[in-house]
Amino acid sequence: MYNSSNAHRHGVVGIDLGGTVVRGGWFDLRGELLAVEELPLHAQEGVAAGLSRIRELIHSLCQKSGAGSLVAIGVGATGPVDPAQGIINNPYTLPGWDHVPITAELQRHFGVPVALENDADVAARGEYWKGAGQGVERLYAVTVGTGIGTAFILNGEIYRGVDGAHPEGGHHVIDPSGPACYCGAHGCWEVMAAGPAIVRYAHEALASAQDSALLALADGDLSRLTARDVAQAARDGDALARAVMDKAAAYFSLGLVNIVALFLPQVIVLSGGVMKSLDLFLPAVTQALADHQAMYPARKVRILPAALGYYAGVYGAAYTALQMSNHRREAIASPV
Repeated sequence: MYNSSNAHRHGVVGIDLGGTVVRGGWFDLRGELLAVEELPLHAQEGVAAGLSRIRELIHSLCQKSGAGSLVAIGVGATGPVDPAQGIINNPYTLPGWDHVPITAELQRHFGVPVALENDADVAARGEYWKGAGQGVERLYAVTVGTGIGTAFILNGEIYRGVDGAHPEGGHHVIDPSGPACYCGAHGCWEVMAAGPAIVRYAHEALASAQDSALLALADGDLSRLTARDVAQAARDGDALARAVMDKAAAYFSLGLVNIVALFLPQVIVLSGGVMKSLDLFLPAVTQALADHQAMYPARKVRILPAALGYYAGVYGAAYTALQMSNHRREAIASPV
């Protein structure tokens, strides 16, 4: 029988499953992080190989923790996902991962309950639980990397749409004349302001450029150029890279203005690889919010960098697992 005095001997694992990397952490039942690890996913090798890496990561965390029994697993995965059925339906950023019953697979292997959520939702939960959003009632989280994921925490709970679906703020339309996105829209926020958009703008600018530090950073091979390269060149004073980042920041700011107008959260928490260059985005964000004060108090919305960095999703997935395990213990202790 579970004994609360042994909380440090038991634990949960939080998994953050992205398009390229799977990260994980072991937490004791008091919420203390005891071990972390990450592995490349190599999603293109198929579902079986990806699930094998996830299992390998969890086993490694169990060994590293020195804690004790695994009680539950929480998984945050790049969407679309079906939390109720525990299924990943994402052939877009996880090639071949269509209708993958990940919770059933992990439950069968580890013999513990497994919960699945959208990666943006668990990142928001992590920041609400242990990060920049502690103590607020309305937290909106935006994760910017290969795509743009969003989540809304209202009074401590994930806001869900019809049939419990995850609202996709990253796919609201910014410019209907913009490029096509895999979601079926043209010019959605993700396709205008995420990492691939920055690289696309750089390629377009370099087509007519005579000189730019970006050429050297890519070693003459533009297919190797990354959003991180563009941001670094902009900081180093490259005019073309600065113009590219300003363009991405303008579209990103427009999306944030829409979010503020629709939700008026107390805090917007920004995370993801692209937001490691938040300093290059903030001037445009600040100006955009200042320009939209007439109908709602945009100035009262705090824009904060995520406090948990790359591990926000790991924390949030663990929080989901802890909630699930707590509910199960309560149900066992108080049978109907």
